[in-house]
Amino acid sequence: MLEAEHDRRTNCEEFFVMLPKLRVPPTWKADVLASLVVFLVALPLCMGIAIASGTPPIAGILSGIIGGLVVGTLGGSPMQVSGPANGLIVLVLIITQQYGLALLGTIVLAAGLLQLTAGLLRIGQVFRAIPPAIIHGLMTGFAVIIFASQFHVMLDDPTRGSALANLMAIPQAIWDAVVDRDGSHRAAAIGVLTILILVFWKPIAPRRLAFVPASLVAVGVATGIVAFTDLQVDRVSLPANLLGAIRLLNVSTLPRLFEWPIIEMVLTMAFLASTETLLSATAVDRLHQGPRTNYDRELAAQGIGNMLCGLLGAIPLTGVIIRSAANVAAGAQTRLSSILHGFWLLVFVAALPGLLELVPTASLAAVLVVAVFKLVDIKALREIWQHDRWEIGIYFATAGTIFFWGVLQGVLLGIGLALAKLLYKVGHLAIRVEQDEHNQRIHLHLEGTATFLNSPKLATALEVIPPGVELHVHLDKLTLIDHACLDLLVAWKRRHEGLGGSLVLDWESLRAKLGQRAVAEETPDPEVILATIGNSSRTTPQRRFFREGWRPLRQKAS
Repeated sequence: MLEAEHDRRTNCEEFFVMLPKLRVPPTWKADVLASLVVFLVALPLCMGIAIASGTPPIAGILSGIIGGLVVGTLGGSPMQVSGPANGLIVLVLIITQQYGLALLGTIVLAAGLLQLTAGLLRIGQVFRAIPPAIIHGLMTGFAVIIFASQFHVMLDDPTRGSALANLMAIPQAIWDAVVDRDGSHRAAAIGVLTILILVFWKPIAPRRLAFVPASLVAVGVATGIVAFTDLQVDRVSLPANLLGAIRLLNVSTLPRLFEWPIIEMVLTMAFLASTETLLSATAVDRLHQGPRTNYDRELAAQGIGNMLCGLLGAIPLTGVIIRSAANVAAGAQTRLSSILHGFWLLVFVAALPGLLELVPTASLAAVLVVAVFKLVDIKALREIWQHDRWEIGIYFATAGTIFFWGVLQGVLLGIGLALAKLLYKVGHLAIRVEQDEHNQRIHLHLEGTATFLNSPKLATALEVIPPGVELHVHLDKLTLIDHACLDLLVAWKRRHEGLGGSLVLDWESLRAKLGQRAVAEETPDPEVILATIGNSSRTTPQRRFFREGWRPLRQKAS
């Protein structure tokens, strides 16, 4: 019996050794704490966006839960947090007013299916081509809009109808709080206390508590003060019956997807949700040093999430920059934070609604007011200014249009300006002629792109060069020169030398523009370069680039 018991224990030990070891990620503490911060930020936003969209609060909460548990698990942007977004409020409100809540789920389901299809077809990669100036403009526009609205929430002051109205009303709201005209000084005190903790927590925090996010400490302290003093400020409010407000998809509305007005709504929602999601993911990538976004995977995950939102009667979700920024700022390290924030929404709303109703909205708004300043990257803007001042114009145009008009309009304007700049650069050639009378020479400065499109302009400039002079052509400011312009220079060089003149080129600049294929011989003589490129006869050997350099395609037999 002893031997049988020993064999049984040995077999059990071997079995457990063979099982994969469950390893807790070393960053789990940071992710859990960050998820609590994001949860506290997301909850009032989920309900507020739902109410502003003409839907019950549970529709926004369900969207946040799906965004965390489903999109957070499947998505391609680990640091991004998904849920209901401000950018879709107007569209959802139009749908609910014109077609009702029953058809909203059908439209959201179809839009999600389009997103999933686009992700599987790898269309999400297109968004990687968006210029940095547009991304920074998007972040700045978001920052101003969020600051303008959340500043009023921090004072328990009602928000206005537009971002501009919110911004213009800030001085009056501050004055009302100072003189205590409407009792907003209490909320202002909570907001200021929250900001002070956010700013000074890291310098004064004990070592054992240094890992706790400042935002969690700030919201916790503010909630404790409000709870124990019964301070009369606005707090998080929840509907009495959350589960009873859920509206499942009405299958009888599916045939209406073949109607053009409904198709237009589906296409618009899919495009807006995809644009805001992937642009926000690009912006989030600039806030952390972790894994970069897989755009196709993120787009497909958003599609699955919106399909579930449509089935459960939730409002559409997107990747949300402010919650994602709060996630990064709170110290999140992996996607676990985003997933857990959806879990907290589910658990706390279902089991502990009374505890959530103690949280003052002024404290949550103060967290957002501080977080938005991290969305504006001054260092990156300075680099853009030094590199290309045209890009700064695109940046301000994008940010301003987003603030005054909307996200989609701002992004489209930015892309349009970037394309216009590209077309201008491709077709623009600036020519400047300087005479050096002391050395009896002329300098011809070329800037931009020298292609066949503007070869007539170059020919006109060369025709006015007097015969017999020494011409120096400067190519250092050219971004491109093609064979047509080089051939033009070669032909002009031959005629000019016949009249007793000479042509001098900046050989290093020409070699940098053309690479080794411009050099037939190992010589720095610019005339040899021009002659080699300009000679189109069959005696010139064809060449192909190898790792060792450019070689003839056919070697003569020895």
